Amino acid sequence: MSRFERLIPMLLTDFYKTIHHLAYVPKLEYLVSYWTPRKSRYEDCNKAVVFGLQGTAKKYLIEYFNEHFFKRPIEEIKEEYIRYIANTMSVQAADTTILEALHSLGYLPIRIKALPEGTVANIRTPIYEFKNTVAGYGWLVNYLETYLSVNVWHPINSATVAWRYRKVVNDAFEKSVSKTAVARIDGNMKTAMNADCLNDKENTACGDFSMRGMTSIEGAAKSSAAHLLSFVNTATISAIPWLEEYYNCDCTKEVVGRGCPSTEHSVMSSYGREGEFECYRHLIEDVFPAGPLSMVSDTYDYWNVLTNYLPRLKASIMKRNGKIIIRGDSGDPVDIICGTLKAKDYMVVDGLTEDGIKAYFKKKAEDEYPWNGASETWYRVRIGDYLYEVTCEHEWIAETDDGEGGCYGETVEFVDYKKTYITPEMKGTVEILFEIFGGYINAKGFKVLDEHIGAIYGDAITYERAVEIYQRLMDKQYAVTCVTLGIGSYTYQCVTRDSLGQALKATNAIIDGKETQIYKDPKTDHSAGNNFKKSQKGMCYVYEDESGDILYKDCLTFEDMESEEYADNMLETIFEDGVMVKEYSLAEIRARLNNGNF
Repeated sequence: MSRFERLIPMLLTDFYKTIHHLAYVPKLEYLVSYWTPRKSRYEDCNKAVVFGLQGTAKKYLIEYFNEHFFKRPIEEIKEEYIRYIANTMSVQAADTTILEALHSLGYLPIRIKALPEGTVANIRTPIYEFKNTVAGYGWLVNYLETYLSVNVWHPINSATVAWRYRKVVNDAFEKSVSKTAVARIDGNMKTAMNADCLNDKENTACGDFSMRGMTSIEGAAKSSAAHLLSFVNTATISAIPWLEEYYNCDCTKEVVGRGCPSTEHSVMSSYGREGEFECYRHLIEDVFPAGPLSMVSDTYDYWNVLTNYLPRLKASIMKRNGKIIIRGDSGDPVDIICGTLKAKDYMVVDGLTEDGIKAYFKKKAEDEYPWNGASETWYRVRIGDYLYEVTCEHEWIAETDDGEGGCYGETVEFVDYKKTYITPEMKGTVEILFEIFGGYINAKGFKVLDEHIGAIYGDAITYERAVEIYQRLMDKQYAVTCVTLGIGSYTYQCVTRDSLGQALKATNAIIDGKETQIYKDPKTDHSAGNNFKKSQKGMCYVYEDESGDILYKDCLTFEDMESEEYADNMLETIFEDGVMVKEYSLAEIRARLNNGNF
């Protein structure tokens, strides 16, 4: 094992933490600190999802501390500590007395109280409480801050981001997804299914595609584990054993996470441009004749694959027991999925033909156009694969002439229309697939792709684009189950601890036998207008109000917290003196986060 891999945990921190035991107020006996998401940088999101501390405590406060601190000889620990502190900061800073005392004690004298994992807490509400359990170890509480922070802020952030996507999914499903299919669109007269395809669950709507863009294997696993609180699809295999190890689940007995057979560009391009159709045929008919298969389809000409290859392979696809999933991977994801032609930009008139345009729009212009002196009315109508831009001309005539303007009327003349072919790019993936393979109209009036075909997009998906994709699909009367979205490293990696303003701050202490409430309240933060750096003061009571918000009350004492009035404090002891006191399973966390709907 390398020197880095076995580094003692007391060196897995910032330099400045190593001298704070010398700097604290004399006779500091006990210290209490709270971990709080203090500010959300996500628009319209004032909540944070509690997740990751259980895994961190089990791996780093127990496994790592025991293996690389308590089980190692103290002389070896002192030598390592002095090497890195005395030679890089100062000899005075390389004080090993605290390490010797802690090593002799044999366990971490820390009690951690936490909100149950999967709780959605309001911003500024403390979610973790840390306190030393042995007098004289107050210095240890915040010494562990960096060691803990580097492990917990990202899972909290990723869990919050995934939950935010899940809320968008839930809303779109509520509007467009039904368990009942009421009509079959294509000529394939099969018995209508009692669901929108096979993918009618909110928890399959988004997959995690982020691993290759993360900074480490473990970081990817923990972030994807956080994603799996809200969804089940992931490309990150390591998230599943990480959850099994630390969150009491078993992928052989329950759905922890799911992957999907999928190709990449090296696979598709290995057949060459000339052999591209054979690539699709071979994979669909010979290699994967059953089950789901996702095929990246923009190696050369994405629209040619959709409009040429897929119709030729329709019979093979429709007889498979499983779904072929077409994956775009470049361009604007909203336009690729939904088409550049937006439903709001044209009208569809039932039964209208090209021959009937003249009379229909002349009458419409006469009935609807207001008297305002304009000379033309312009309409846009879609008939099949063509878009007609219709112009009607208004002529204003005087019915009477009294010399003062009189009373006016109008006549409308049909002038012309411009006919434009609607290209595949204008239609978008979902519409093209529906034209080829058909599907259902569900009880809510939305079209659903046949269960043998689907679409997925995982490049450049953001929260805002997900919202737009769903809205534009629904505008065209497609259920959002027609597409699965892959959430990548832009969403899960291009964030910081400050995305939710997470920090650990000391609020209460016992100094020389006397309880003292401590806090920070920077004047410069007041002048900045946000004041989010102001900490809590004293002990904190965390509770759920009548509206379901998780809030807190501070400025309390140790005695207050022992009273019956605050006995229902939502912060529960999960770790004490080197041992896990309370644990949660993945199933419990999912149920709590999703109100039992998972």
